[in-house]
Amino acid sequence: MDALPLSGVAQLGTVACLLASVHVYHNGVPTSQGLARISATLTTGLIPFIFGTAWLRLVTKSVPEPYLDEVFHIPQAQVYCEGRYRDWDDKITTPPGLYLLSIWLIQGTACTAESLRMVNVGIVSCIAIVSAICFSLQRRRQTIAHSLNTFWAGTNIALFPVIFFFSGLYYTDGASTLVVLLAYWAHLVRAQQAKPSIVSDLATIVVGLASLLMRQTNIFWVVVFMGGLETVNAVKNLRPEKASRPKSNALVDQAEFHAWRYSVGDIHDPSLDVATPIVDVALCAVSLIIAGTCNILPILQRIWPHLTVLAAFVGFVVWNGGVVLGDKSNHVATLHLAQMLYIWPLLVFFSAPLFILPVVQLIRHAWTTLAQTKQANEKSKPPVAPPRGTLITSLATSHLVQAAVVLTAFVAVAAAIVRFSTIIHPFTLADNRHYMFYVFRYSILRAWWVRFALVPVYVVCAWLCWVALQGRWLGAADAAEGRRWECSPWDHGGEVSAANDKHGTAASAQPARTDGANMAVQADSSAPSTSTVLILLVATTLSLMTAPLVEPRYFILPWLFWRLLVPAWPLPTTGTGSSNAATDGRVSKLRPAASSAWWHVDAQIVLETLWFAAINVATMYIFLTRPFYWRAPDGSLADGGRVQRFMW
Repeated sequence: MDALPLSGVAQLGTVACLLASVHVYHNGVPTSQGLARISATLTTGLIPFIFGTAWLRLVTKSVPEPYLDEVFHIPQAQVYCEGRYRDWDDKITTPPGLYLLSIWLIQGTACTAESLRMVNVGIVSCIAIVSAICFSLQRRRQTIAHSLNTFWAGTNIALFPVIFFFSGLYYTDGASTLVVLLAYWAHLVRAQQAKPSIVSDLATIVVGLASLLMRQTNIFWVVVFMGGLETVNAVKNLRPEKASRPKSNALVDQAEFHAWRYSVGDIHDPSLDVATPIVDVALCAVSLIIAGTCNILPILQRIWPHLTVLAAFVGFVVWNGGVVLGDKSNHVATLHLAQMLYIWPLLVFFSAPLFILPVVQLIRHAWTTLAQTKQANEKSKPPVAPPRGTLITSLATSHLVQAAVVLTAFVAVAAAIVRFSTIIHPFTLADNRHYMFYVFRYSILRAWWVRFALVPVYVVCAWLCWVALQGRWLGAADAAEGRRWECSPWDHGGEVSAANDKHGTAASAQPARTDGANMAVQADSSAPSTSTVLILLVATTLSLMTAPLVEPRYFILPWLFWRLLVPAWPLPTTGTGSSNAATDGRVSKLRPAASSAWWHVDAQIVLETLWFAAINVATMYIFLTRPFYWRAPDGSLADGGRVQRFMW
C-alpha cells in the first residue's frame, strides 16, 4: 500500500484546527483554557481518524479496485481531477460536491482510489469534531465532566456504524452528513442571537447551498428542519408582556385568551418530558400555526437565508427538469409511508444502549403501580367521586390516558400503512450484497401476515424513541404525573408570561441571556422542546417518504438529529436545583444539578461506544473475510467473475 496522501492529511488537519479554534473563540473561553479546549476538540476527531485509517488500510489491501457505487464515483472524481468538468456519468444521480471537495483535499497527490477514499477518513474525523461542538452549543455546560461527555458523544457520532463503515470507501454519505452538521452549527450560533448578523445570514446561505451540492434531499434538513427551528426562534423573540388570565373559567374564554397569546408570540411549547402526547403536542402545533400566521414579517426577517437556499433549489429543479441528476428512471419519487415504520426499529437497534434506563424505569414504574393498586384494594375504601368540572382537565393533563390513545391510533395507522403503502423496490430484491436484502427476505417477504405481525414492533420502537427523548431520569411516575406544563387553557388564575422567556428552539427551557438572545440550548439531562421534536418529525417524514428504496444510509440524518437531542444520563447530584424546570415557573418540580467531577462519565455513552465497536467489527470482518461470487443459472460466474461483498 502506498503512503497516504500527506497533503490531504495536512489539509484536513488544518480544517480541524480551524473548526476547534472557531468554536473556542465563539464560546469566549478564557485564553488560559483555550489551548486545552482546542486540544480536547481535536482529540475528538483523532480517535475516528486513527481507526478510520486502519480500516482504510484493510479495505485497500483486500479491495484495491472500486467496489459497488465506487465504480461510478471514483472514475467521475478522476475525470474532475483531469479538469474535465463538463463530462458527467448519467448513472450518477447526486451533485458533484464530494468530487469538488476531493480535488481540493488531494491536490498534489495522484487521484487514485486510495487517495479518494482517504478523503472520507478525514470527513468522518470532522464529523466527530462538529458533532461535539453541536452538543456543546446545545447544552452550554462548561464543567470538566460535561465537557468529557460532550467530546465522547461526538466521537460516538462518527463511530455510528453506517457512517464509519463508509469511511473506508468513496461514498457521498460522509460529506453530506458533515455539511449538514455544519449548517446545524450555524443554526445553533444564530439561535443565540436576537438579531442574527449579516455574516451569520451569509454563512447560512453558503453552507445551505454547499449541502445541496452533496445531496438534493438535504433541502429537507437545511430548509425545513433548521428553517423551522429559526421560525420558532423568530416567534419566541417577540417576547410579549405578561397578561392576566380572564376571570371566567369557561373553556371557551380560556381558549380565546390563549389563542390571543399565541398570536403575539407566547406559544405553547413545553419541554417533551412534561408534554402530554395529544393535548400539549396539538396545542404546540396550533400555537405555532397561529403565531406564524400573525407574525409573518418578523419570521421572514429571520428565515430569509433559508428561503434563499430554497429558491436556489427550486431554480435547480426547473433547470434540471427534476430533482435527480442523470438516470431518473430508477429514482422516481414515490409516496412510501412505510419508511416511517422502518425507521423506529432501526433507531432502536443502533441506539440500543440509550433505551436501557427507560426500559428499566418502565418496569420499576409498572411494579410500583401494581403494588400501590394492591394496597388500595386491600384498604377497600369506596371510590371518591371527582369534583364536577374536572373530567376534561383530568383527561387533558393525563399522560397515561393520552399515551394509550396515541398508541392505539398508531397501531391502526401502522396497519393501514402496511396494507396500502408497502413498496418493495426491485433493487432491494435484486442485490444480495446489502443487509437490507436479508432483512426483507426473512421478515415481510416471508408471508403476508408477517407484515402485520411487525406492527406492534414498530409501535413499541417508536414509543421507546419518544421516551428516550423525554429523558425521564427521576422515575416514570414522577415525570409523567408530578411535573406538567402549567400554562394552558386547563389552568386558571395567575398571570401568563412569554413562553420564549426560557425556552430555546433546539431544546428545552434555559436561563435567559443577558443580551436578550433566545437560547437554543438544553441542559445535559433535560428534554428538547415539543416544537423541536415536531419539526424533526416533519423533516424526517419528508426526507424518507419519497424514497422507494430502503437503505440504512437514508436514515443517517434522522438518526443523527434524534441522537443530538437525546438527553444525557444525569451525573451524580450535588443537591442544588438546576434544570429547565428550575428556570421556568410553569413547570411544577425541580431537578438536581449535576456534579462536575471528571470521573462522572455518562454510562450510556460508554455502552454506546462498546455497542458501535461490536457492530463495526462484525460488519468490517464480514466485508473483508466473507467474499462470494454471483453465478448464472448454468453455474458459470456472473458479473464478470468479480468478487462480491456484504455491506450496508
